[in-house]
Amino acid sequence: MSSPGAPLLRIEHLSKAFDGVQALDDVSFAVDAGELVALIGPNGAGKTTCFNIINGQLGADAGSVWLAGERIDGWPPQRIAVAGVGRTFQTAATFTSMTARENVQLALLAGARECAALNRRFAIRRRAEADALLARVGAAALADRDCASLAYPDAKRVELAIALAQSPRLLLMDEPTAGTAPRDRGAVMELVSALVRDSGVATLFTEHDVDVVFRFAARVIVLDRGRIIADGPPAAVRADARVQAVYLGTEG
Repeated sequence: MSSPGAPLLRIEHLSKAFDGVQALDDVSFAVDAGELVALIGPNGAGKTTCFNIINGQLGADAGSVWLAGERIDGWPPQRIAVAGVGRTFQTAATFTSMTARENVQLALLAGARECAALNRRFAIRRRAEADALLARVGAAALADRDCASLAYPDAKRVELAIALAQSPRLLLMDEPTAGTAPRDRGAVMELVSALVRDSGVATLFTEHDVDVVFRFAARVIVLDRGRIIADGPPAAVRADARVQAVYLGTEG
């Protein structure tokens, strides 16, 4: 258990190399419960590698990952998910042959370790909970639709409901507005912000749309070539000369 006031997620001196190329180099940061933090940087900066280590898809060469005071690096992804780490991906990850409701039901059953219920009773198992989660992300009308038929922004909403079905304490979101029209990105992030505020879940997200990042993130961490070059409030990070040089170009 974490002590009062301790961060929910703590990364300490994380390093990872691939074939001699340093993807992460002595990276340390923390995310508090109820905090919405953006992790940004140029392509190849190490963002996805960081996410993959946090949720157990990759092992680190050095360093540690702590969740609520418990060290989790080296755990398998399934154990990390059960401990309370959820994730959404740049490309919406759903079972396209199943309805939106069935996707969320499956996540609820898996989280409760009730996979033995995947038989003829599946249609009624946790149906009300699934519908409530779909309503929470603004997708109630999609419950009976096969995910293959959904527009991409709608599939992303269903994916978010799937992630929430695991009752995460930490949510990793890889490009939450990817594939959505510029005019719709604000609405997506308003939804994410409301979920963070209402549930108190710690949320770390990557995003290429810098306007989205600096409008919605409470804090911004910038990676470049595997190292953190800035970490702070959005206005301060946006004004940082090094961040402008390596990521924001001439933007002031």
